[in-house]
Amino acid sequence: MEFGFGPEDEAFRGEARAWLAARLAGDPVAGRDWERELGNAGWIGLGWDEAGYGNRTAPLTQQVVWAEEYARAKAPTRSGHIGENLLAPTLIAHGTADQKTRFLPPVARGEELWCQGYSEPGAGSDLAGVRTTAVRDTGSYRVTGQKIWTSLAREADWCFVLVRTQPESTRHHGLSFLLVPMDQPGRIEVRPIRQLTGTSEFNEVFFDGALARAEHVVGGEGNGWRVAMSLLGYERGVSTLAQQIGFAAELRRVVETAVATGAAADPVVRDRLVRQWAELRTMRWNALRTLGSSGGAGDAGDTGDAGAPSVAKLLWGGWHRRLGELAVQVRGAGATVGPAAWSAAAPYELDAFQHLFLFSRADTIYGGSDEIQRTIIAERVLGLPREPKG
Repeated sequence: MEFGFGPEDEAFRGEARAWLAARLAGDPVAGRDWERELGNAGWIGLGWDEAGYGNRTAPLTQQVVWAEEYARAKAPTRSGHIGENLLAPTLIAHGTADQKTRFLPPVARGEELWCQGYSEPGAGSDLAGVRTTAVRDTGSYRVTGQKIWTSLAREADWCFVLVRTQPESTRHHGLSFLLVPMDQPGRIEVRPIRQLTGTSEFNEVFFDGALARAEHVVGGEGNGWRVAMSLLGYERGVSTLAQQIGFAAELRRVVETAVATGAAADPVVRDRLVRQWAELRTMRWNALRTLGSSGGAGDAGDTGDAGAPSVAKLLWGGWHRRLGELAVQVRGAGATVGPAAWSAAAPYELDAFQHLFLFSRADTIYGGSDEIQRTIIAERVLGLPREPKG
């Protein structure tokens, strides 16, 4: 299947561009208020397989159009994307009718925010090693344990949590996928994690087993691994193309800086700039090819469907990290000086390039490290012997 945009897609593009331009021309808005505006205008849930939950569906090409226009408009960072793009498709695939009716409409209206409780201190990329437990107790579950690197945990209303519900189980057996309300004072504690950049996008979450409760299990008790893996599959898709638009804007600023500082006169720097541009174009073509295929191994290329998300993660993670390194290189010695005088109250004042350099160090780690992605490709696509597990 060849991926391309037709007249209806371009009409949709005009609608999206006009709405974004009109709304972003007014007073700035973000967070929950922005999510509600998106929901009221019908922009949440375009990629859901089912309509009727307060969302309007759109074909894949129009989902791509919306993502691209959103990125080009420099619209506010989404706080509802985890609920829209991860939880909702998972509920549609594995949830009960009551669960869909309860949880999908508030996501479509932009009223409830979600976070993801997967990683733990001893189970990051090796997700099957989770130790957080849940025990049945009078119609609900008591949850005990710790999650880490939990984005939006301080703002979220709910968290989908992978837990161990069978005490003697190991690895991917005996896991369940629970929906846990975050508004449980004294039962759930959220601690921000300060990063190299001085910001705290990630958090630790502690569940007190004597008090923390959850009532909803998706896909049935003991089927958490299947549900969790299904959810991870939704992390690929049209968002990759929107991400690349942001990457292109960053690359353009790096090139402009290289010209302004004279760094572009260095043939080695020029070579790196051209390579970054060529690799970004290749990532776009690869993403379009993957989206345009029917998903089978023969259609998606040599990697097959099982390897496509891992290939994409390897490509963009390494690319973005190298761009951060290039950004400080073209700045020269000035890259070591912050935009404001140091003070104890604001010790982490960074300019855009410094932030890019520091934050992109994590791109090859979070969301599955490069080592894990290569293992997935080796075992599931190339058929190489499985890595020994301790």
